[in-house]
Amino acid sequence: MRVLVIGQGGREHALCHKISKSPLCEKLYCAPGNGGTAQIAENISIQAEDIPALVHFAKQNRIDITVVGPEVPLALGIVDEFQKESLRIFGPDRSCARLESSKAFTKDFLMKYHIPTARYVSVTTFEEGMEALRQFTYPVVVKADGLCAGKGVVIAENKEEAVSALKEMMVESRFGEEGHQVVLEEFLKGFEASIFCFVSKGRLFPMVSAKDYKKIGEGDTGLNTGGVGAFSPNILLTEEHRKQIYEKIIPKIEEGLIREGLLFDGILFIGFMIDGEGAKILEFNARFGDPETQVVLQKLDSDLLELLDKAVEGTLQKQDFYYNNLQWMTVILTSKGYPGNYEKVKLITFSDIIDSEILILHNGTVQKDDKLFTDGGRVLSICAGGETLEVCREKIYRAIKGISFEGLTYRKDIGCV
Repeated sequence: MRVLVIGQGGREHALCHKISKSPLCEKLYCAPGNGGTAQIAENISIQAEDIPALVHFAKQNRIDITVVGPEVPLALGIVDEFQKESLRIFGPDRSCARLESSKAFTKDFLMKYHIPTARYVSVTTFEEGMEALRQFTYPVVVKADGLCAGKGVVIAENKEEAVSALKEMMVESRFGEEGHQVVLEEFLKGFEASIFCFVSKGRLFPMVSAKDYKKIGEGDTGLNTGGVGAFSPNILLTEEHRKQIYEKIIPKIEEGLIREGLLFDGILFIGFMIDGEGAKILEFNARFGDPETQVVLQKLDSDLLELLDKAVEGTLQKQDFYYNNLQWMTVILTSKGYPGNYEKVKLITFSDIIDSEILILHNGTVQKDDKLFTDGGRVLSICAGGETLEVCREKIYRAIKGISFEGLTYRKDIGCV
């Protein structure tokens, strides 16, 4: 099969790494890719949002299946355009992508089908928002409805911060149209868990659980990021939690998708908060999550390309999924200043102490004249498997000592549970 992966981060490198190992893979492209994907696929200089160029490339190069990594092209309707040309593609169409691109749409869906989630109010004007704040205690979560490049969520500790967030989104239009509708939501305390579900012809096939780390600083302090570490499976989940999620919540989601006609072939990423009352849904993503993909795909022993192909064909079965017995973990090396301002184009070097048990996936790198340079805030994902998280930690943090670039930073407490 001739395969095209769209995107340029660690998630896409993880997808390419797994797909390249399939005996079904004849040729692998990544658009636009990064310094890591260039080692296992042919990078194509087309941006993920350039849908006409991607359609043209897929037709010209007889692509058998396209896998979309990032959320923006999905929200823009890339699947719709591919399907118009009878091109096979793994991902939701524009209507189904609203499960991620509109927080209000998702909250209404969850409420309609009695799926546990935080109490919320959707508002469309600043005045409505001010009135709705009276219904909440603090902290309160203020969410711009749209994608906002992952930056449209504020946890307001008091009324002053909540009002400021509402003004930024609804009066000052910081996020443009993406912030003209806002969801106010009660703040949930507990621990987070993530589960990817393959979606095929209305059926959900949940994968193994994971946990990611969103805060930049040790002890979950500092600013939110796109994720700076993860492990799978999520060992914090009890058997009771797993039963609630896999036997009660996921079947309700499947029923709701079918009843609403939200039928697609792709991934539904479910973010949970687990508190004293059990599991509640924080969010949906309509694609593979990052950095959870880096560990979940290493836990997976099935042929990923075969799973993708069967999902699009509608022949996917529960028994197609099988996993190894290892715990997997990743720590992400970031550029100094991330998630704020940071510098790029810093030379990356590796020593010979990094052994073959370490998998290095590239998030933001570029290759120039056989040298590797930083090209993003998140630079490298350092992954390892082991019998326990502690074994993974020891392998990964030993390997990090052999990697260098100016401004290299990372959390030292990933996997400490």
